[in-house]
Amino acid sequence: MIDLHMHTTASDGRLTPAELVARVAAAGLTMIAVTDHDTVGAVDEATVLAAAHGIRVIPGVELTAVDEGRDVHMLAYFINHHDAAFEAFLARQRERRVERVQAIGERLARAGVPLDVDALLRDARRQPGTSVGRPWIARALVRSGHASSVADAFERLLSTGQPGFVPRQGPSPFEVLAVVHGIGGVVSFAHPAVTRRDDLIEPLVSEGLDAIEVYHSDQGPDVRARYRALADGLGVAVSGGSDFHGAGDTRAFLGRVWLPPADFARLEARRPAPATRRE
Repeated sequence: MIDLHMHTTASDGRLTPAELVARVAAAGLTMIAVTDHDTVGAVDEATVLAAAHGIRVIPGVELTAVDEGRDVHMLAYFINHHDAAFEAFLARQRERRVERVQAIGERLARAGVPLDVDALLRDARRQPGTSVGRPWIARALVRSGHASSVADAFERLLSTGQPGFVPRQGPSPFEVLAVVHGIGGVVSFAHPAVTRRDDLIEPLVSEGLDAIEVYHSDQGPDVRARYRALADGLGVAVSGGSDFHGAGDTRAFLGRVWLPPADFARLEARRPAPATRRE
């Protein structure tokens, strides 16, 4: 089984790379992609550990683009994740995340919901390459008694229009597409039914978008059929994975959502020829 969408403690996952690989092996997966948000900090460790189980790891990352103030997530695969320019791009992405977390902390404090944001950032800095974000804040709000659950924290305090909401800043989806293609990777439009920005898909395809994520824990059979038809009509590949975040993830389970091998072959075939890759 192939799962090309999962997270670790390098971003907002709850399992370390070692713990994730152990779960992956127990679930019987044969190929995975660790796609943490705006960081490849877990890719090398996961690759080494997975190899001991005969599991192939595709270098990947889930990149945060912004369009009209809204997040648009782009999954990058087969990337040269040690490329210096790409590492600098990711570092800037993570800087923006830190700036946003600090701004959210300030807004929450003004709303009478104090939170030790500095402690969160200190924890992140202990692991170079770690990517912070709103889930970190949501969990801290639960631990401090300001929210009954992560969902409650988002609904009352962190979502659009709520006291702690801070708009995202970052590159456009088209910029992300160009960056990933520049390091020999392929790009898939992540969980389109969640993002709800289908209006971006065709323009992105015209600029070289490689795939649409059809298989996802939040996309049932009817939704999958719709996005597969869209991908086929636009002549692009499809990707898929659980979007697994670890213990406590009630919607995504390893082994329940996977990408068929024939679809993976078509996705991999989208890689540019070696001579055009920047190694």
